Amino acid sequence: MQATYKKIAPEKLARMVEISRVLNSTTNLDELLTVIIKEAASLTRSEAASILLLDPRTRQLYFKAASNGIPPELASTPVPLDSSIAGAVLRENRPMIIEDVSQDKRWNPNVDQTIQFHTSSILGVPMHNAQQKAIGVLEAINKLNGRFSDEDIETITVLADLAGVAVEKARLIQALEKAYAELNELDQLKTDFIAVASHELRTPLSVILGYVSFLREEATPEMAEQLDGVLEAAVHLRNLIQEMLNLRYVDAGEATLDLEVVDFVQFIREMQLESDESLRTKQHQISVKLPDMQLPVLIDRSMIEVVIGNLLNNAIKFTPAGGRIDLGVQPKGGEAWFWIRDTGVGIPPDKLERIFKRFYQVESPLRRRHEGMGLGLSIARELVSLHKGRIWAQSQPNKGSIFVVALPLHKGEK
Repeated sequence: MQATYKKIAPEKLARMVEISRVLNSTTNLDELLTVIIKEAASLTRSEAASILLLDPRTRQLYFKAASNGIPPELASTPVPLDSSIAGAVLRENRPMIIEDVSQDKRWNPNVDQTIQFHTSSILGVPMHNAQQKAIGVLEAINKLNGRFSDEDIETITVLADLAGVAVEKARLIQALEKAYAELNELDQLKTDFIAVASHELRTPLSVILGYVSFLREEATPEMAEQLDGVLEAAVHLRNLIQEMLNLRYVDAGEATLDLEVVDFVQFIREMQLESDESLRTKQHQISVKLPDMQLPVLIDRSMIEVVIGNLLNNAIKFTPAGGRIDLGVQPKGGEAWFWIRDTGVGIPPDKLERIFKRFYQVESPLRRRHEGMGLGLSIARELVSLHKGRIWAQSQPNKGSIFVVALPLHKGEK
């Protein structure tokens, strides 16, 4: 180190080590710049110091920090690269000493007037990032005793490079924080939109489904066939809205779980799955098999309703008209199992895991016979996982599928 920094006094090198530690532990850009200008003035025994950073978009320098502060009018004024002292330091990428700025045509006296300061001499050095690219200029202003020395040049050059890396890191962290905040804002807007849209759409849909179901009971066979088409379209739209709405549960995470101990058998019985309008539309036969016993589980009712509803909708969707769907509950090794079996198209063995990924569809998007967004099963798995449970599928092509949800039985207090 002595060979590399032979002009720097040992006590200053020790100070540099401490400064490096402080710079690397500071991520707030304004605090970082304040530390740098304070140390630059102190190490070179100067009256003041300033920092100008390069705007990567405009390729112009801007004052970012100074010992006497930066007025708003100065902070917003660009410093040209081709006609300023700082610009020359950056362009030529080397230290410069200006002993008398009044004799240098590149000096702009308006800066002194703005900050009410008198500049006589400047030592300017480029600041480099980790890739050794110049990103700004660090200036020591007005040497207090004598002239700027070679030791001052080497000292502030080392400080400038330490500062350049730290500033670049702070800028990246600042950019990441801004991007994260914007993503959170967009995510909240998405959530709010889905909530409002689903509410506005579900209310008229419920009215339509109610009237169509009522009219179908009194309709002639010819009219019933037309009403079935309306009912099927309305049910499909309702399911799409529900899938979008259900994403909120998953994205909200564990913090929103409203857990209570319930009898899983009674819970399934109260859902009255055999009365779903979609079953009537496709004329499916359904049987529900429930044991004559209690199976206590600790669940969020609304979330597990979503899980069961999504599995039923999936079975209805992929089972041809007039098919059969069986479902039930049973105890199994310290767990309560809900299972649902259909006589649908089945699932290829290599797709049994992939079907639980968001937006995944077994069918090609261009040749799909079954509508949907590919969210129902992924939502079901994520909600089951929040309950420390498991969900899986068993199937053979053209022989139907079985889906199983396993939830741990509750023992003791909540």
